[in-house]
Formats: sequence, structure tokens, C-alpha cells
Amino acid sequence: MKNAALIIFVRNPVLGKVKTRLAASMGDEKALAVYKYLLQHTRSISNDLRVKKFVFYADNINEDDLWNGFEKRLQTGNDLGQRMTNAFRELFMDNFRTICIIGSDCIELNTGILKDAFSALKITDIVIGPAKDGGYYLMGMNSDFTNIFAKNEWGTNVVYKKTIAIIKKNKFTHTNLEILNDVDTETDLPEGLII
Repeated sequence: MKNAALIIFVRNPVLGKVKTRLAASMGDEKALAVYKYLLQHTRSISNDLRVKKFVFYADNINEDDLWNGFEKRLQTGNDLGQRMTNAFRELFMDNFRTICIIGSDCIELNTGILKDAFSALKITDIVIGPAKDGGYYLMGMNSDFTNIFAKNEWGTNVVYKKTIAIIKKNKFTHTNLEILNDVDTETDLPEGLII
């Protein structure tokens, strides 16, 4: 798709710094292994999308890692809302017109859902992928509607609900994708997954 971009927010895979809730029950090493698996999954489902792909790192840009071939940038801002706002605005300033953002925690996300998100943005202002924990795994927009990220309670189970309220208050049109599960705790891991 012309002028379309996918933003992928990632944490740097450092022992003791990722998947801390998972680490509480599995230990730091297994939590890191799970996160590396999730990063690989996210890379594989986005690899063949016909959009420009950007990886935004939380702490520092890794020059040589599994994201080679994707454009690499750094997240900026004090909370998740500011970081997403800044990433979207960077790409809108770079003349992208259809932008989706995902994290690297959703093992149920697949290429088909990503394609559906970009397709939805041809007819709606915003597309959102709700997560079972009350947040969302994907957000997309076809113009700078980043005011929807303001004053939210990030990391809580009301993020999606508050975002939808802001979308409706602003009279933006939106499309919901299917509800998926983020991996935050051991019970979120698929049965039979061996790391």
C-alpha cells in the first residue's frame, strides 16, 4: 500500500527488563526467552506486509538484530500515550497517510488481521484491535487523531474503554478488529508452547 506504514513498538530484550509479570512465576531467563519468541513471531507476521515497516525501540536502537531490513527508530515520551503520539506524528510528518501501530506481546495476532486493519482504514478514521485485558493490541489511523491517546490510564483494564469514549466524543469513525489476548502472565501462553 502506498503511503502506508506499520509501527512496531518493542522493548530491548534484556534479562530482567522484559515481561516482569511473567518473570514473577517463570523466572527472568524463561521470561526473556518468551519475549524473544514473541519478537520473532511479530517479525514473521509483519515481514510480508506491503507497507513500510518501522521498529521503535524503548531504550536504544540495536544495530544488528532480527529487525535488520526494517527502519529503526527510538521511542520518545514520558508514557505510552506520548510515545505512540510521537511515533505517529513522526510518520505523518514523513508523508505517510495510513499508519498502524502494534506491540510485540500478542501471539494471536497474524498477517491477515494486520491486512484487515489497513483495509479498514480505507473507509474509517480509526481501527482498533481490543485485547482481552482491557487494552488494545493494535491502533491505526488515517490522519493525526493522536489526541485519543491523551489522559488515559495506561496499563489498566480501562484503556480500551476510555479510548473508545474519546473516539466517540470526537465523532471519529472507527472499526473494531477481533478481540485477542496479549501475553502478560503464564496463563496467557498457548498450551503446548515449548520455549
